[in-house]
Amino acid sequence: MNAAQMHWIILLVALAPYIYYLLCIYGARRFFRSAASPPQHAAEYTPPVSILKPVRGLDREAGENFSSFCRLDYPQYELLFCVGEADDPAIPVIEQLMRDFPERSIRLLVGADRLGNNDKVCKLCRLAREARYSLLAVSDSDIRVSPDYLRQVVAPFRDPKVGAVTTLFRGLAGRGLGSRLEAVSGSVEFCSGAIAALCMEGVRFAHGATMATTRQRLAEIGGFEALADLHSDDFAFGNRIAARGHRVALLPRAVWMVYPAQTMRDYLLHELRWMIGLRNIRPWGHFGLVFTHGIFWSVLAAMIAPSSAIAAAYLGAYLGLRTWMAWEVGVRGVQDEVLRQNMWLVPVRDALAVFVWLGSFFSNRIRWRGVRFTIQAGRLVPAMEAAPAENRVSAPRASDAS
Repeated sequence: MNAAQMHWIILLVALAPYIYYLLCIYGARRFFRSAASPPQHAAEYTPPVSILKPVRGLDREAGENFSSFCRLDYPQYELLFCVGEADDPAIPVIEQLMRDFPERSIRLLVGADRLGNNDKVCKLCRLAREARYSLLAVSDSDIRVSPDYLRQVVAPFRDPKVGAVTTLFRGLAGRGLGSRLEAVSGSVEFCSGAIAALCMEGVRFAHGATMATTRQRLAEIGGFEALADLHSDDFAFGNRIAARGHRVALLPRAVWMVYPAQTMRDYLLHELRWMIGLRNIRPWGHFGLVFTHGIFWSVLAAMIAPSSAIAAAYLGAYLGLRTWMAWEVGVRGVQDEVLRQNMWLVPVRDALAVFVWLGSFFSNRIRWRGVRFTIQAGRLVPAMEAAPAENRVSAPRASDAS
């Protein structure tokens, strides 16, 4: 194969991200249009719900995040929190919540059995045991919701084929460029990927923003106990329920994820940690991301293009289609105001994502909740020896530690 043939192969492969962008645009239009009309009789279906909140430390605006779950327009539900230690700084905030909303059923649990290396899931095991109701809704501690949240989550369970429900999310950014980048990345990358998956194979995963299911379906996958050693417990939760033949419903109504103030270094380390996790749980999916890196392929195509017009066409196609996709998914669909105000960050995020993806091939070691782990086949294994500095991947967010 000579150089000219190789150049034409690269030019052809460089079209792959554009196909992906078009798929996301088409999927977003169809998904959000079909979801515009609420299901009939949804308002009449209101079984009691237990909302489970594993917590460790304080996220930004934690009080407002928690109180949004006390303002739900829903007839009967309880709100359960679990912290690991009696000196957790979240405890005074939760106790104040109980005083502010005496009409709500709110319980605080302290301590959880060490059933595995994932501290969040260990707390979920206790929360599920203590919950009064058979319908369970889990959400991370940095999530904020609107009053109709629980009605939206419960409605799909009218269909007996639905085994779990998860949601899209939009960001509320804190101080710092890293926080805004992470908020933009959530809408542009996760939400677009979820919609693309919905188009191609259906939803076979869940996200910690919302993981809802019934006790029966949870028991079928071995309970939360079966996830107690996993790094990506939310993905495994949805994936295992889908593998049992049940449908995972994706809600179009996004919740808010409240991002902390963070530096660029914090942002990159957090992204790298999750990319390492993805490589371990879905290696082929992780490898396939190479064909979605539009900025990489467009710049490469422009460098070897046989004419300046073709080079300009590739760069223009990237900017045009990527912006259109981000707007269609993140702004029109998810209604993310951070993305609306920071569209210029999309190509910046894309350029950084190429290096994060490449970096994820070189280490399986992360630092999570102050503890070093090696990820092996998706499982958290405590590192026996200190990892070299270049192999440590930290995450600063309190919700990641819960």
